[in-house]
Amino acid sequence: MAAIIVRNLAIDIPVFDVAGASLRRLLLRKAVGGQMVTEGAHVVVHALKDVSFTAQDGDRIGLIGSNGSGKTTLLRALADIYPPTAGTVEVSGHVSPMFDNSLGMSEDATGWENVRMCGMLWGLTPAQIDDSRQDIADFTELGDYLNMPVRIYSQGMQLRLAFAIVTVREPEILLLDESIGVGDANFFEKAFARLKGHISRSRILVVASHSDLMIRQLCNKALWLNGGTLMGFGEVDDVLEAYAKHGARASA
Repeated sequence: MAAIIVRNLAIDIPVFDVAGASLRRLLLRKAVGGQMVTEGAHVVVHALKDVSFTAQDGDRIGLIGSNGSGKTTLLRALADIYPPTAGTVEVSGHVSPMFDNSLGMSEDATGWENVRMCGMLWGLTPAQIDDSRQDIADFTELGDYLNMPVRIYSQGMQLRLAFAIVTVREPEILLLDESIGVGDANFFEKAFARLKGHISRSRILVVASHSDLMIRQLCNKALWLNGGTLMGFGEVDDVLEAYAKHGARASA
């Protein structure tokens, strides 16, 4: 049984050698989010503060909030990339992050060679990789390009191949950050349908997105972060409504 239990999670990110650089501090705040304070010779970003929630089998949680609210930091904490400064993150089940779909791809290798290399990197067995070849060929529509070095691909072709490989996996706990990333707007509908199939095979989904439509289509719960603080967690419509009202008050 898959589960995520987050209790009073706080994550502080120290950034050295920027204490006296106001422009760099401003850019950092926009990129990372959270409250920034100066401690001695370095800056500390309070990226998450006292965040608690639980996810069980069947939960599809959409992370919402403005840029810099802590969504990406939370995903990386769930993936055990960022260690907690305080609190705990307990995860039962295999975590499959989709943060950088092109991880491990070699431009000098052919498309098929990348399927094998990246598939192994993502934890697929040789048999699973072989069984997925026709599926990948059909989805990517790359044809004979799969026999050619990836360096001659367009960026959209590379993204399409990477997305096809990563969605072959059978995810247990799927973490998805922001976009599908197939490069081609005309290919989005096909990619989104494939993503929904990928999600249906998972037991828990946590996805960060700025799209209310995407959250409503994929999720049964929403988690709202603001400046690293948990503002709401519950049914999608209830949390999105509270988030929208907060935005309306802030802009008034």
